[in-house]
Formats: sequence, structure tokens, C-alpha cells
Amino acid sequence: MHRRFALGATLALALLACSTAVEAQQAGKVTRVGFLYFGSREPGPGAARYAAFLEGLRELGYVEGKDIVVEPRFAESSPERLPALVDELLRLKVDAIVATGSPVYRVLQRVTTTLPVVVTVTADPILEGLATTLARPGGNFTGLTDTAADLSPKQLELLRSVVPRLARVGVLLNPDNMSHPVQVTRLALASQKMGLRLVLAEAGTVTQIEPGFALLARERAQAVVLFGDTFFAQHVQEIASVALKHRLPSAFILQDYADAGGLMSFGAPIIDNFRRAATYVDKIVKGAAPAQLPFEQPTKYALVINVKTAKTLGLVIPPTVLQRADRIVE
Repeated sequence: MHRRFALGATLALALLACSTAVEAQQAGKVTRVGFLYFGSREPGPGAARYAAFLEGLRELGYVEGKDIVVEPRFAESSPERLPALVDELLRLKVDAIVATGSPVYRVLQRVTTTLPVVVTVTADPILEGLATTLARPGGNFTGLTDTAADLSPKQLELLRSVVPRLARVGVLLNPDNMSHPVQVTRLALASQKMGLRLVLAEAGTVTQIEPGFALLARERAQAVVLFGDTFFAQHVQEIASVALKHRLPSAFILQDYADAGGLMSFGAPIIDNFRRAATYVDKIVKGAAPAQLPFEQPTKYALVINVKTAKTLGLVIPPTVLQRADRIVE
């Protein structure tokens, strides 16, 4: 009996030690997360957005290098670089990827259906094939939207309120962004109701920005709406400068655009999406399935107007519009 008791006690202690070792291993597990951004880290918004994501992790108590390792990769606006960058992150066995840019999403859709992907910005995750519904995405993609598809008609209204006798509106879109054709359709319906005609131009590379605006100018566009796009976000300075060169009032969803010299911006503070992306990573690390994590939509929007640009263009911003502005760039 004493021998059986001793064996039982030894077995119990062994099981307890094993359990404690497993728990210690799990507690000490380092989470590895990929951060895959279509644009560049420097210069532009890429660095600020990456910093916002890291800040979000710190706010949740993560210590980089201790319980989490972030593997940042930037495609420098080159779709050709994406397959190799994705393959690199997969070989590192990351637990999730925080992704930005429609070309990035398409590559990830092709190579994995199981690795959790946290989307930072998308005009329409259902249209892009990232989710079945916003409430229940149903696959390995989840994250945040910028609802850019719903903002273009609002930008159109704002431009009409500041550009006298507006009749022809240019639209700059990126041929690599699969949400843009649908946004054109939606904007066309809104423009018809306002009695406006749309003129389209494309720009998917830096060298196409100038020809795109030149085409809009030749087609006698009186103002320009820019669709939300990671490539456009990367090059707000160039776009704002070219728009001003062609004396075209323009509107974009990013607040950076008005700061860069564009006439106005109206949209959600996108940098908050990158901070919020950390909460999705946290939930996934703790066992939540992306399929069950709803896509989050913005709850606040801001109107920013560059009055210096307005003066350069010979425009007088009505007091009623200025009163609606959340911020004015002098």
C-alpha cells in the first residue's frame, strides 16, 4: 500500500510539473505579427501609421521584444514586391498579419485562407471579397473600414458649395484598386442627382499623376474628387502640388491632403485605424477567430479646409462651409 501511494504521489507530482511547464511555456510564448504596408515607410504616412500600431500594442500592455515581435514590411508601392514579402512573413511563421492596401489583400487572399489577417483600411470589405458580412466576416480577414465608398458623394457636395457654377467634376482613380469602379458607379448616381457630369482619369504610379490631372484639365473638369487609396495616401504631396498646378480644386478623404496643399479633406482619422488594429491582434492572440470578429466602421469624420489654397485658386469659401470645418489650414 505504501508503495502504491508513493507511485501515485510521484505520478501526481510529475503531471503537475508537466502542466506547470506547459503553462509557463504558453505564458512565455512570444507572439510574432507581420505588418505589411503597400506604401513606403519613409517618407509619407507609412512611418506614422506603423508607429500608431506599435502605440496601440503598448497601450494594451504588450512589450515589443518580450511578449511580441513585429515584423514590418513595406512594398514601396510596388505590387511586384508583394509575393516575396508575403512569403517571407509566412516563413517566419507569424501568428497574424496587419495589412494595408488592396494589392496586399489580393496577394494574401491567394496564398492563405487560414492565417489571420487584420485589415487597416478598406472602402468595402464585402466588395473586395474579404468578408461575407461586416458583422460576421466568415473567413480569415477582419479589421477596420474607412467607409470611403460613402464619402465621395459628400465630397462632391462640398466641392459644389465652394466652386461657382460647378458642372464637370474630375475623378482620379487607381486602376489597381478593385473598389474604385464601384465607387465610380455610386458617384455617378450622386452626380446625376446634382446635375453634374463626371470625367475620369487614372493614376497607379507616380509618373501617371501629372498626365492624369492634365487629362482632367483638358476635359474641362472644374474640380477633382480623389478616391481613397493607399497609393494616393503615400503621395498626397505630389497629388496636391499637381492639382494646384492645374488650378483644380480637389478633395480627398485624408486630413494629410489639406495639410499638403489640397483644397479640402473629408474623412475619418485613418491613423486611428492603425492604433485600433492592435485590439484585433490582441483578440486573435487570445483565441478569437477572425471569422467572428466584425469589421469596425468609423464613428467620426472631420472636414479640413486649406484657405491658403482656396485663395491661390481664387475661391471664396462660404462662411457656412467654414463653420462646418473641424480645422482650417491657413
